[in-house]
Amino acid sequence: MAWTKTYDGAEPQRINKWLAQSGVCSRREAESMIAQGLVRIDGAVVGDPGHKIVAGQTLEVCDTGAALFSVVIHKPVGVVSAQPERGQIPAARLLTRANLGGPEADIPEATRSLAPLGRLDMDSRGLLILSEDGVLAKALIGPASALDKEYQVRVTGAVTERKIRLLRHGLHLDGRELKPAQVTHEGEDALRLILHEGRNRQIRRMCEAVDLTVVDLFRVRIGPLKLGALPEGTWRALTHDERASLIEGAAWGGG
Repeated sequence: MAWTKTYDGAEPQRINKWLAQSGVCSRREAESMIAQGLVRIDGAVVGDPGHKIVAGQTLEVCDTGAALFSVVIHKPVGVVSAQPERGQIPAARLLTRANLGGPEADIPEATRSLAPLGRLDMDSRGLLILSEDGVLAKALIGPASALDKEYQVRVTGAVTERKIRLLRHGLHLDGRELKPAQVTHEGEDALRLILHEGRNRQIRRMCEAVDLTVVDLFRVRIGPLKLGALPEGTWRALTHDERASLIEGAAWGGG
């Protein structure tokens, strides 16, 4: 990676901590890069992992030649997020030049191991991130992640105020109480749900518990990252700024 930024914090801060908070890498990875002489402040190589940067100084991380690959996909129904069973289509198979829906990007080799960071089942569609970035994975699906996820859902069955209240808080799955969710009735058969956790097929099972059946489930946002106008079935590379925003949001609950 090649990364440059001027520090504007009120107080001096350790370089490894600032790099981690900025989403560049973990603290341990920062210490490794410092040891390799890949980190500079105002052009001077930093040798001490405990060195503090002060306001107005510019930090540069030199290109290591081994950038980690992360992509945003608009997953369609019928495509699986992870390992497919016989006859199924994995989301990684969408990563072709013909399906590129954003700026020009490298096409990942088939040998790269891109894992889904928050799965969507085969019958669901919308925003899916595939990545080989362990720091990003921890931010999105680690136990301490504070990122929320937003879904547009269509259901069959009578939508009542009582059911909405239960969907917001009061349901249990697998013997455990669910965290409170934000649930809005958008009219007729449409719901908007914002979840702060990711149990297996959670929304479908929540709706089943109140006698509603999901007929369309569309994820539109993960934390600060929105699907936007990316066409269904296409993909684009996750930008560095988006990566940094997701990692920061995971720590502070940004959405």
